[in-house]
Order: sequence, then structure tokens, then C-alpha cells
Amino acid sequence: MSSLRPPLAIRMHPADNVAIIANDGGLPAGTVMPPGVAEGVVLRDKVPQGHKLALADLAAGQAVMRYNVPVGYARQDIPAGSWVHERLLDMPAARELQNLPMATVQPPVHEALNGFTFEGYVNADGSVGTRNLLAITTTVQCVAGVLKIAVERIERELLPLYPNVDGVVGLEHSYGCGVAIEAPGAEIPIRTLRHISLNPNFGGEVMVVSLGCEKLQPDRLLPPGSFPIQDIRDEGKGPDLVCLQDDEHVGFMSMIDDILAHAKPHLARLNARQRQTVPASALVVGVQCGGSDAFSGVTANPTVGFMADLVVRAGGTVMFSENTEVRDAVEQLTSRAATPEVAQAVVRELGWYDQYLDRGRVDRSANTTPGNKAGGLSNIAEKAMGSIIKSGTSAISSVLAPGEKLNAQQKGLVFAATPASDFICGTLQLAAGMNLHVFTTGRGTPYGLQACPVVKVATRTDLARRWHDLMDMNAGRIADGELSIEDAGWELFRLLLDVASGRKTWAEHWKLHNALVLFNPAPIT
Repeated sequence: MSSLRPPLAIRMHPADNVAIIANDGGLPAGTVMPPGVAEGVVLRDKVPQGHKLALADLAAGQAVMRYNVPVGYARQDIPAGSWVHERLLDMPAARELQNLPMATVQPPVHEALNGFTFEGYVNADGSVGTRNLLAITTTVQCVAGVLKIAVERIERELLPLYPNVDGVVGLEHSYGCGVAIEAPGAEIPIRTLRHISLNPNFGGEVMVVSLGCEKLQPDRLLPPGSFPIQDIRDEGKGPDLVCLQDDEHVGFMSMIDDILAHAKPHLARLNARQRQTVPASALVVGVQCGGSDAFSGVTANPTVGFMADLVVRAGGTVMFSENTEVRDAVEQLTSRAATPEVAQAVVRELGWYDQYLDRGRVDRSANTTPGNKAGGLSNIAEKAMGSIIKSGTSAISSVLAPGEKLNAQQKGLVFAATPASDFICGTLQLAAGMNLHVFTTGRGTPYGLQACPVVKVATRTDLARRWHDLMDMNAGRIADGELSIEDAGWELFRLLLDVASGRKTWAEHWKLHNALVLFNPAPIT
């Protein structure tokens, strides 16, 4: 046996007829399960860690139950003690988006949390940043190389003069040229980039670098009135703009020098800002999972769900997303909606996404990765049941379409409808206004965002041990019996307050970040 621990299986609900093996390295055939979940069951196969063990004989066609929901149907008879993997299962059909329970569940009443604070940067519009960053928006990918060199010079030559500025972020992306800019869906990447430029971590300072000939012209991306602080400062002229094709630019270095000259007043204003004590209600937390495994729904995601309830109780905002990874839990979403109108908005967004996938001749089953399956997740139905737990138990207060931004009244638990791709989801949550990100992983990922601190939570102790300088918290201690979900949730909540106050995450320590990826469902011409 590869583990010194006694054999251990975890069942999520008493009605489940499978459990997952918790031991590092899995368990070999012939293992007799001790008293507990699978008492007396003898393993007929070697079962890898995180994979499902049949607790009883399963007949062909019988529902395989995990989380007390069918995560598949047996393709053949499966004797007790067998390894239940994706090749033995047929995936359940997707639930139709009609006749759903709409705002029928009364969420649990939690006592309000008072007295929790963090040290943040208060913006003129009332939002609060957890970082103090200069962001430079771009209208087209063509300028990315120029901006990269300008950012390097700003970091080297200017940032030492402005010690209260945490960094400079070039908002590089692949949009702006060769796009069908009037096509249905083209508004999504445009509003995404516009709203990212207003992220609370950028302090209301808006600076733009454009090429000049691109489809996405600056006045279309950032029309006057979009940025009240900037418009007032510049008498309604709109954001500060450097256009590389302007006649004044003679030679490459003149472009770079111009960008640096425009950056200086923004840096000076940002440098004058100081952290101040603000209530935890100013938190806008985006939650996401990537590189998921079967432990995601057992340890890390339940921890995030408990934390989400704490943030909501404190008056803050939590966004959960990933359309494909909640689609199979649609009844849970619509029933938990605060109002029938919110429930209908959930249906609208998931229905739109179903149509989007259908145009590409795929369905939700295309989501599950080889790593998900190696980690014990047989299909998207099983993955969704573990993913939705990140949302906690609060009522869903509002819904955002891709690229939309939260307004001041949108507090509590928010469904921000996004694709499940890590990078696209993170980009859209930035546009929605998150100032702090929580990312759970079972297989492991070095994912990070330059515009926002990312707290990474490991689902397994083995991953936390091997990636000790990449994971910020080890939720695997829950499966090890060392920590309860409640204690882990509080630990994560307090960690978020520390990070929001300036404590660096591992991704920030190593300066790891992924590119912004705009979601563009419209054609490229």
C-alpha cells in the first residue's frame, strides 16, 4: 500500500452508492475497507486517489449517485468494490431550461458579520482597491510590443520615484483589428475591456495606447461620459490617449518617451493615495476553480463556499461563474434566486450559452479535461456538482452577462455568467469589478492575474506539499481529518482580509500572471 494512512473513502451523501478514495497513491486491489463509509468492501481493482469506488453492486443502466444526484448511468453491471471510471458511465442528459423551480428556496438566515475590516484604497466612485496599480489600456493587439517596452521602462525608471504605486499593468489583448465589430456578440469584448479599465485596483486613472487605424477606435471603446473622474479632470475630453500613428511620433523612441510622459501624472496621483481602514463589505471576491479533481468538491470548493457565506454576511460581494460548470446544477441556481426575475436571468444566460455551444456543434461535455478525468471526475455532470459548492448557501441576488460591471447596489452573491476557461473567466470577473480572486485547484496550476491578487487553494495535501511555494492554502487538511470545513472557511476569510490589506500571494511573489483573454463570440473577418 502506497500510503501509511489506513484505507479511507469519502462519501458526500448517505444516499450515494459510490465514494472516492482519499489515500495518496490510491489503494490496490484486494484492500479490505475498514469500518466507516465502505466497511467490508473488498477492492476488485486498484483505485487511484480521488476516483470512485462502488459501494454496492450497480446494475447496467442504474444511476451512479454522488452528491445525491446521478453523475452517470452504468453501461454494464459493476460489482461492489470496482473502480467506477468514465469509461463505465453514460453521462446524464442536460436538464431542460423549462419548468424549473424559480426562487422557491428560502436561504438560511445568517447573522450579519460586523467588525471585520481591511486596509484598502478608497476610490472616488466609492469602490475600494486592494492594490494601487497604474493600468494602461490598449485598443488593439498591434501596440502590445511597444507597450511592453514602455512598461519595462516605467518599472525601471519611474516606479522607484513613486513608492506607493504597486506596479504598472499593460492591458494587452488580442482584439481590435480584423473583427466584425457590428456583429451580434461583438459588444461583449468591447464592454469587457472598457470595464476592466475601471477595475477598483486602478484607482480611476485611465490611460490608453492606440495604433490609430484599428476597428476598435478609442472613442468607441471609451466614449465621453464612460469615465466620470477622467472626464471631469480633462473637461469632458475623455481618457488620456497616446496614438502611435500621430504625426508627432518620429521614430520608435518618441513613442516610448510619449507613453512615459503621459504616465507621470497618473503615477503622481496614484502615489498620493494611502491605504485606509475599510469594512469587509468593500470586498468584491471572484471565485473560480481550475485543474479540478474529485477533491475539489470535497475540500477546497466547500471551503470557498463557507467563505463566500462569510463575505456575504459581512455585506460584501462574491461572484461565481463558469456557465458550463454550473449548467448541470441549474435547478439549484434558479431555486436559490432571490426573485423570479433573477431566476429568469440565470435561465437567459445559460440558454444563450447553450446556443453558443450549439453553433460550434459541441455541448457541455467538451469541457472536461484529461486532467479532470485523471483526478477522478468522470464527466461534466460530476464536475458541476463539485463546482457549484463554491457559491455557498446565500440567495443569488443578481446576474451579470459577460463583460457587464457591477453597480453599487449589486451586493451579496452574484452569478457572473462566463465561459469556464480560466483566463476568460478571470478576465470577465475583472471587468465585473472584482478586487480579490480565489482560485481552487486539485491538479495544480500556476495561474495568476496581474491586475488582482489571486489566492490559490489546494484540494489535496500532496499538491500543497509539492507546490508549497505556489499554493496559498491547503484545504486538503479537511480530507486528512485535521480541519473542518467551517474552520477552513474562516481561515480563508481571514487570509483574504490580509491579502486585501497588502499581503502578497505566491503568484504575486513570483510575478506570475496570465494574459487577459477577451471573450469574443463574434466572427473575425
